[in-house]
Amino acid sequence: MRWVSGNEERADLEDQQAGGKKMEILLELNLKQKLATRMCIILSGTVIFAAFCWDNALASLALGAVVALLLRSPKYVFALLMTASRDFMAFQRFVALNLYLLNTDRRGLTVARWFQKQARANPKKSCFVMDDRKMSFAEALELSQKVAGYFRDRGLQNGDCVALFMETRLEYPCIWLGLSQLGVITALINSNLRGDSLLHSIKVANAKALIVSSELVDGLQSLGDKDEIRGLPIYQFTDDESKNPSGHDLLPKAVDLTLALKTQQKWELPHTASSKEVQSKLLYVYTSGTTGLPKAAVITNLRFIFMAAGSFYMLKLSSDDVVYNPLPLYHTAGGIVGVGNAILNGSTVVLRKKFSAKNFWLDCSRYNCSVAQYIGELCRYLLATPYTPEQQRHNLRLMYGNGLRPQIWSQFVRRFGIPHIGEIYGATEGNSNLINITNRVGAIGFVPVYGSRVYPVQVLRCDELTGELLKNPQGYCIRCKPGEAGLLVGKVDARRAVSAFHGYADKGASEQKLLRNVFTQGDVFFNSGDMVVCDILGYFYFKDRTGDTFRWRGENVATQEVEAIITNCVGFEDCVVYGVQIPHVEGKAGMAAIVDPNRKVDMGYLSVVLRGSLPPYARPLFIRLMDEIPRTATFKLKKRELAQEGYDLKILTDPIYYLNRDGIYRPLSQEQYEALRSGRAGL
Repeated sequence: MRWVSGNEERADLEDQQAGGKKMEILLELNLKQKLATRMCIILSGTVIFAAFCWDNALASLALGAVVALLLRSPKYVFALLMTASRDFMAFQRFVALNLYLLNTDRRGLTVARWFQKQARANPKKSCFVMDDRKMSFAEALELSQKVAGYFRDRGLQNGDCVALFMETRLEYPCIWLGLSQLGVITALINSNLRGDSLLHSIKVANAKALIVSSELVDGLQSLGDKDEIRGLPIYQFTDDESKNPSGHDLLPKAVDLTLALKTQQKWELPHTASSKEVQSKLLYVYTSGTTGLPKAAVITNLRFIFMAAGSFYMLKLSSDDVVYNPLPLYHTAGGIVGVGNAILNGSTVVLRKKFSAKNFWLDCSRYNCSVAQYIGELCRYLLATPYTPEQQRHNLRLMYGNGLRPQIWSQFVRRFGIPHIGEIYGATEGNSNLINITNRVGAIGFVPVYGSRVYPVQVLRCDELTGELLKNPQGYCIRCKPGEAGLLVGKVDARRAVSAFHGYADKGASEQKLLRNVFTQGDVFFNSGDMVVCDILGYFYFKDRTGDTFRWRGENVATQEVEAIITNCVGFEDCVVYGVQIPHVEGKAGMAAIVDPNRKVDMGYLSVVLRGSLPPYARPLFIRLMDEIPRTATFKLKKRELAQEGYDLKILTDPIYYLNRDGIYRPLSQEQYEALRSGRAGL
């Protein structure tokens, strides 16, 4: 790997930009040439056909229609011609997906029933692999049936909820699969949470019991004897006792779940399935949404199947694939889209406790993976590693996920030799689902030009500074034209898996995500909170996030939660948290502006509080002390203005503090500032 100076790096960047512009011009000329050729063929064919059959009224009508269409909307014809093969391929896969979903719905095949079918068809095949351990489909099914039997004997019933607080391990999916056989909902708690966020996640799910793994006991102990968890049955999942004959330290009053399951009898699903089962709640997956503490998004059986099968069918995966999944299992990407390949489709899924850029390609080669998952941040980490020949000694034919930046897309594909990238867009709780199956650089997905009014995804005009929707004289929203940035929304239709919105466990929070009377009276749309741009070919490109949430380290950060903790700590009423862009870094880093005209904030104490209250990704990287925070005429804090100012030492006179590696906030030095701007800060 060659180290370059700032000037060399800027020169390289300018060369890349110049090359990019040349490439765009060549592509545009190439497209125009193809368009002209295809139009000539169509017109020639139509004219020849009409010449032989001019007395035929149908021929005359066909000629007139083609000429009229070309004269009235040449751009539409251009888009139609350029995307015909793409749309035909997508149509075939979309039909196959919907037939699968229809079969699932009519037969009442829940996630647990699909897994049972796969396990009985391939009992000895590896289901989950992690480190040196393997779990076959038969073993995974047996463990899930024991979990079902154990908690059935404990009195849990359909509709109850159990909170699962566990790091990635082979048994993780088996536990919630077992609970789902009873109709029990599992709340997948983020293993990074501590303090009030952890307590809130358990409380909002109305959990009747809690399963915790031994490595996270300290996180649970930090809650103390809170009313919300006092009396809550706790089941502790320990490591195999053969490795520690003396046993494990258990929480007070906790049950050793590992030991209990060893002698537990299996419980099997009834043979008859109800069509209503597939609509029942399966999981709570937590998302920060746009405001406040983590929200428990409702994942029904059918929604799980749609998300997992959607990527499987649209990206044409196979049951013979070995899928590398280094993502946490409490998230949608790793815990649903990832493990769903094994549960629903019979693929082997390789898990990893924690992502490692150094071992990513070694793991893919070691386990002979053919498919791997990513998130945008993960791709940046991989590019930051020194080059080694082993990085291309893999058998991957596809990497899929979300958040791969257009700026590094081509570089990532070339360096690591990835034949195909499948970029997916979708929120855990949302219905604005898109997928890029054609390797289109930078696109998050597409909708055929003739299907823009049919597919539930729409882009609405809005004020880019405030995110406020713009309306026509009749009071309805306005669709964006190609090239216009707007708010991405999805029409809600409870009858279809692709467009249903099940919301959160908190009904009030669900209503906040809905837009009503968008195009007609009574219609309902899900607000994604994301700004996108759609081009003339129907490809969508992500532009920015609206609202109070920003993404950092692959996680969504809810600013109101961080603001509340800082405000309570420093004793000031006004504090605002927002995301700021750092060159060469994925996502936005957190920055907090605090009103402190007398500069009395104890930065050492604030450092300790934030370390103890927030996971690493939610701690602000910068803190700015201000005499006054700017507000609008309606007294709203101007977050966007502050975000644009960022941490620029050249224009700001306010004190700016930077979170150092030891977890302490100290004044941002000029050397640190230059390192941040040049990408040498090691973020």
